[in-house]
Amino acid sequence: MSKPSVTTHIDRRGVATVTLNRPERHNAFDDTVIAELSAAFCNVASNNSIRVMVLAATGKHFSAGADLTWMRRMGNASYDTNLADAEALANMLRTLNELPKPTIARVQGSAWGGALGLICCCDLAVATSSATFRFSEVRLGLVPATISPYVIAAIGPRAARRYFLSAESINSDTAKDLGLVSKIAEESDLDPVVENWIDHLLQNGPEAMAEAKHLIAEVSGKPLSDELLWHTSETIARLWVSEEGREGLSAFLEKRAAKW
Repeated sequence: MSKPSVTTHIDRRGVATVTLNRPERHNAFDDTVIAELSAAFCNVASNNSIRVMVLAATGKHFSAGADLTWMRRMGNASYDTNLADAEALANMLRTLNELPKPTIARVQGSAWGGALGLICCCDLAVATSSATFRFSEVRLGLVPATISPYVIAAIGPRAARRYFLSAESINSDTAKDLGLVSKIAEESDLDPVVENWIDHLLQNGPEAMAEAKHLIAEVSGKPLSDELLWHTSETIARLWVSEEGREGLSAFLEKRAAKW
């Protein structure tokens, strides 16, 4: 029996770790990996006992992007087959991006091509100081199309013009400056950084964090209109009177930990 390409482990705190598990292929993904990631993300989203999700990878590299064997196969496939696979990838990334739980990418080694989409869809990302990043698609006569909404949201169109077109390697410091990752750490400090973020996230209201993610998506890039002002006012008013909001305020005033 073949091993799964993606594994999920949930600890007693409600922290789910979804792990790319193809180290022999540098965690490159194909249609099978995309389907397994989609299933894992959907399961995390629907499991109310899960509070935080970590996206990790086994082996030396986070992910080399698309699997070479899969790319050869798609190069000989029809337009309709390629479109179906691209839509599957796009839907998987959207599921990750809209996950109603905080997400952390734990990145080591190389992250190329589509792997950068996974990282940019996560809320927080920490990478080792030796990590390297590359939008390598144009070297193959392709473009980073399905990942582009999330990458451009993270680094902006000006930086995207440079790195989408040049396909040059990006070191960890530049990745942090661009907004591809949130923090750089030595390899021995990678897990402590992740654990520190988890500790902070577990102190926060689960529904509030889901609402915060939704709020960012709703407000980002929108003009300052009456409709937007009403939406933000309605959101905070609704949360003030919610069960979680009232518990959070009571806990703060009573100087105790909230029940979540």
